[in-house]
Amino acid sequence: MKSKPESGDLRERALRLLARREHSRAELVRKLAQAGFTLRDIDVLLDEFEEKNWLSDRRFAESYVADHRAKTGSIKLAYDLRQRGVSETVIGKVLSENCDSELERAQEVWQKKFGTAPADAAEKAKQMRFLLNRGFSLEVIRQTLTHID
Repeated sequence: MKSKPESGDLRERALRLLARREHSRAELVRKLAQAGFTLRDIDVLLDEFEEKNWLSDRRFAESYVADHRAKTGSIKLAYDLRQRGVSETVIGKVLSENCDSELERAQEVWQKKFGTAPADAAEKAKQMRFLLNRGFSLEVIRQTLTHID
């Protein structure tokens, strides 16, 4: 039988999670609640962490984008951040700071996967679907494939 965890355990576990990598507030709430801590205790602790700047959704978003931007476009990055509980305001700010290289990233992803221009319409559609699945916009994909031709 699992006993109720103590509040000191909550602080220790939260700090351990943050020591490994940045987390969004929503991720920490989910992980700590699964460990058996009460939402009220979690919220109080995470409010304290945010005041001390130990926890920051913006810093998490910046870290996540830096780690994943080489392989994915802004659409997928925004979706992934939303799934991790980051607000639209923070997502918008972080992605707007990184939008200048979207076309270059799409070209690098395309080059690594395909390397040669599509031979026919079916191959072009396949390449477009691949880039769409990676989260690039249709406009960026169109520019990428036009640049290749």
